[in-house]
Amino acid sequence: MGVVLLDHGTEESFPDPTDFDDAGLVALSSKLGTNRLVSAYQKGIFPWMKMDHPPHLWCWYSPNPRMLLYPEEFKISRSLARVMKDKIFEIKMDHRFDRVMQACATIKRPQQESSWIEPDMQKDYGLLHQQGIAHSIEAYVGDKLVGGLYGLCLGKAFFGESMFHTVPEASKVCMAKLVDIARAEGFHFIDCQVPNPFLQSLGAREVKREIFLSQLADACKPAGTETDWRSLAQNIA
Repeated sequence: MGVVLLDHGTEESFPDPTDFDDAGLVALSSKLGTNRLVSAYQKGIFPWMKMDHPPHLWCWYSPNPRMLLYPEEFKISRSLARVMKDKIFEIKMDHRFDRVMQACATIKRPQQESSWIEPDMQKDYGLLHQQGIAHSIEAYVGDKLVGGLYGLCLGKAFFGESMFHTVPEASKVCMAKLVDIARAEGFHFIDCQVPNPFLQSLGAREVKREIFLSQLADACKPAGTETDWRSLAQNIA
């Protein structure tokens, strides 16, 4: 099946990811949009980057396999356990979502010349944050933001988008807090999208796309028990 150009249809008209190859490029679009983003994640699709040549369209992916972190499989290293025990960082939630996204977009990463987190992506994910769909977990030393992560929560699934740190272990502590929430709230998984050694060190593993899509459908079923992120943010320790 050919890649779908979303701008010529309704903004939620994503194809079935299983009709595509393992690379997972399923659609292109000139813009994102909050409704389109939510629809995409519900179907196991996410925007990864813009084309590096005109017309610079957004590329939407559903790769096979998928990288998932099951809360019960999270690995805590001795160094992370020591930092958590010593309470080196103050952890906050949804305190400065905008700053976390900006930090993720601007921090230098090995073998990566530029960021896929474009200004229009920051704008639309910021709107999702205002709607209570996108969330951030942040690590501070004093008043200084030194690490964090952000993503979307739909049903009983969390879709991790990006993370950063300027102090060792800061982003891992944020992930540990997210895992604590996932366990308490009964999340089925934390979606990590594509493999990398850092996520593997935390216990994430590759899952076949068809298995992921089946688990995603279960996780996104209406359960009548939505996670109260505002209350979690107020009570975070």
